[in-house]
Amino acid sequence: MITLTESAKQQIIDLCKQHETDAVKLSVLGGGCAGFKYDWSFTTMDKVDDNDEVVDLSEGKFVIDSMSLPFIAGTEIDYVREVFGAHFEIKNPSATSSCGCGESFGA
Repeated sequence: MITLTESAKQQIIDLCKQHETDAVKLSVLGGGCAGFKYDWSFTTMDKVDDNDEVVDLSEGKFVIDSMSLPFIAGTEIDYVREVFGAHFEIKNPSATSSCGCGESFGA
């Protein structure tokens, strides 16, 4: 349903280790300049709902809450390092529009 590049997987593992948490979580919330926005957070497995999507990365987990799954089905997530910074890049085929910052989208 969601594709994580090797770079994204490694960054999620690194974040879990650095913040001493079980998982990195991605949710879609209403808002942002294009209608919906991506919300990144840390979570523990005791707070993960049975219907949430969990990707086990051996040394960390990536969680997508069940309410957000329809909005990001088929999405590819990459972690991109550039000269002046690094960020998760989300390629969402369900997005009909997006803002310049890449953190919000319309569906």
